[in-house]
Amino acid sequence: MADRTILSGARVALPAGVVDGLTLTVDGHRLAVGPAAGGTTVDLSGHLIVPGFVDMHVHGGGGGSFSSADPEECLKVADTHRRHGTTSMAASTVTGDLADLARQAAVLSELVEQGDLAGIHFEGPFISAHRCGAHQPELLRDPDPSAVRKLVDAARGTAKMMTLAPELPGGLDSVRLLTESGVIAAIGHTDSSYDATREAIDAGATVATHLFNAMPGLNHRTPGPIAALLEDERITVELINDGTHLHPSVLQLAFRHAGPERVAFITDAMGAAGMSDGMYPLGPMEVEVKDGVARIHGGPTAGSIAGSTLTLDLAFKRAVTIDGIGIEAAVQALSGNPARLLGIDDRTGSIEPGKDADLVVLDASYDLVAVMRKGEWVVRPPQAG
Repeated sequence: MADRTILSGARVALPAGVVDGLTLTVDGHRLAVGPAAGGTTVDLSGHLIVPGFVDMHVHGGGGGSFSSADPEECLKVADTHRRHGTTSMAASTVTGDLADLARQAAVLSELVEQGDLAGIHFEGPFISAHRCGAHQPELLRDPDPSAVRKLVDAARGTAKMMTLAPELPGGLDSVRLLTESGVIAAIGHTDSSYDATREAIDAGATVATHLFNAMPGLNHRTPGPIAALLEDERITVELINDGTHLHPSVLQLAFRHAGPERVAFITDAMGAAGMSDGMYPLGPMEVEVKDGVARIHGGPTAGSIAGSTLTLDLAFKRAVTIDGIGIEAAVQALSGNPARLLGIDDRTGSIEPGKDADLVVLDASYDLVAVMRKGEWVVRPPQAG
């Protein structure tokens, strides 16, 4: 009973919809729906409980980066995002040479194995020089399947996703290799045509990396990758809902067209997430954050948007208060869909009996009040003492 916590009085976002005044019981690190005898009761009347957020694309936060190959710094990144409601996350790397990326993967895989991370996402170096964004152009290379295999092997079974440009030499073969290896092939930082994108989807690609960003715009005669990715039911589209990467009308258009079952809200956050304006590293580059917007400082890609400073609690609030997205749909995009894609939906991503007690408590204004991960308070509600 000492490990039992009873959360009472809140609205709760269940898979079937939002239920008022429901009681949740946390027994150890597991969830049960309904009251139980004994334990500590926390009254959360007037609050909303949603599943812990799942971020499948995040590079850094709290002043640190997953590309550092420093375990303590990587844990600092994870802790920063947990305090903003992200209870599960895949660590995203930035373009580098293969040896550096393999070293990063060795460190990150250990953190996955000990339960701190949900997997590794390689973003680059197999991307288009024409759409490289904040990735260093001189470090880019074609997606040769043997090089792709080296990175997957370096992750020791913890690679969850790799972003590549399928139009490059070796692109389609690499998509097939990733698919056969159980790794998500994500289309992004690409100059692909509509037809080439469809070929990549047929080869096994299932995710669009930050749709609209770092790819050709939608055109009425040359629709490019955006149309192919939005229209295909096999594709889940990542969207960065920070108000900077996408105009609200564009985000709403994509959400309506793909539907909540095919959207994953991500942060694409770099080291400045949860921090103030200033200078921060992003892989081998330097980024200047001004008014919360991160841009490359110096070099051939100076001025390019360099990821975000977003946290998923802010993405959730923006979705329901500005974008007109319902709570259930926002929960699916922030928790359920990314958990399914990362292969962890058997234990997290929704509030259901027997799953991990990964929970976010929000007030009436949808501001974060508390976070629980695996039954332990990361951010303790005032009512819990």
